[in-house]
Order: sequence, then C-alpha cells, then structure tokens
Amino acid sequence: MEITTDIVKELRERTGVSVMQCRKALEEAGGDLEKAVAVLQKHSGASARKKADRELAAGTIGSYTHDGNVGAMVVLSCETDFVAKNPEFVALAKDIAMQVAAMDPENTAALLEQPFIKDSGKTIQNLLDEATQKFGERAEVTSFSRLPAR
Repeated sequence: MEITTDIVKELRERTGVSVMQCRKALEEAGGDLEKAVAVLQKHSGASARKKADRELAAGTIGSYTHDGNVGAMVVLSCETDFVAKNPEFVALAKDIAMQVAAMDPENTAALLEQPFIKDSGKTIQNLLDEATQKFGERAEVTSFSRLPAR
C-alpha cells in the first residue's frame, strides 16, 4: 500500500509524533493507520526507557479543582523550558492533576499504574511514555498534592 502524505498527516494529528516517526510506523504497519498507532504506542515505552537517565531541569505545575470541593496540583518535570512551556505539555499536567483529584492515589507509583480517567485503555505511565516520544524529552511526575475542601 502506498503511504501518502495525507495518511502521514492524519497519523501525526492523532498522535502528535514527528512526521518521520509516523512514516516509519506506517511502513512497519503496511500502510494500516490503526496498526501504525499501535506501533507508535509500542515504541513510546522503548523511547521512554532510553531517556530514563536524563536530568529533569524544567517542568510545569498543573492544577485542577472540581466544583470547589477537591483540588490537586502536579509537578510535571521535563528536561528543558522549551517543552515545559509547550501547551500540550501544560495540558498533560492539568489532566494528571484531574486524575489525582478524582482518584486520590497514595503515591506516585500508584498514580502511574492507574487507568487514565479520560481513556481507561491507557495508564498514567502510558501518557508519560507517549509524552516522552512526542516531545523527545523525559517526562515525569515528580510530586503531587490533593486537597479536599473539608
């Protein structure tokens, strides 16, 4: 099957990864878009493991409040200010803060294992692995806090 620029563009829009990674995934998947998404998900874990030793020198704080009854703050760390200021990275921090507010994890390890409340097919660790692949930098939840309004 011919891999057109339109299908590469569609995969890029769905996943946010680079054009070259999208093209390689489509080649590996024989041009099948759904299989290419699965290929990229498989590769995101490997990409995160390769970058596990990199220093986290920047980050952003994501916050979320739910009806004034519960709130959460998350420090999502990365390697550079360039990524920390990226709107998609900032949105990820807010999504993880929403997760903390909703699920009240005991610690970071428990948080990473939880199914994501917006997509139960993914864990928080999967989201971080995908972010590492998308941004080319290590991403890690370095701390969080949940605040009930009791």
